[in-house]
Amino acid sequence: MKKDNLKQQYRINEQIRVREVRIVGDDVESTVMPTAKALQMAEAQGVDLVEISPNAVPPVCRLIDYSKFLYQQKKRQKEMKAKQVKVDVKEIRFGPQTDDHDYNFKLKHAQGFLSDGDKVKAYVFFKGRSILFKEQGEVLLLRFANDLEEYGKVEQMPVLEGKRMTIFIAPKKQVQAKKQAEPMAEVPVQKAERSQPKANAPKEYKGPRVEGED
Repeated sequence: MKKDNLKQQYRINEQIRVREVRIVGDDVESTVMPTAKALQMAEAQGVDLVEISPNAVPPVCRLIDYSKFLYQQKKRQKEMKAKQVKVDVKEIRFGPQTDDHDYNFKLKHAQGFLSDGDKVKAYVFFKGRSILFKEQGEVLLLRFANDLEEYGKVEQMPVLEGKRMTIFIAPKKQVQAKKQAEPMAEVPVQKAERSQPKANAPKEYKGPRVEGED
């Protein structure tokens, strides 16, 4: 049966055996009093005396229902756990004589990992007599870190352990997983000015002429 560690963390009521305690609570002014008196106060209010800071001098106790107190503590722990960001570590393997095509391919992957907020563990694996090229491996890893400078920062410099030389690169906080494209500036569209209709010139009268007209 799984034990409730939270219950074992706090002493309550008669488990508190110090001479005096500091009392705090929702409707209680912080004050120091004998433990016996604090227990009487808790009993009168129908709550428990819960020791919340045993290392303080004197220890700090709260007047609260113990079940309610445990519920609040568990809720707080869940909230803190939810806020913790889980960081995955992505591994990228190189050979001591990796060609440029393979290098650029893995560099692109590392950029994506760091942009997503993951750490990158890059290592060079030395097989057989290739351990003689460990300097080349170190140069490759340092070049790799330099090419990722915009996306991450070196958390651990190259270290040789057995047949592996490893470097750790952590994502930079300011790097976003997906960069939003900047909206294009709107170009104001000028409306074509409407040309005023020209006044029609009076048409020349071409009807039948009347006698006496010049």
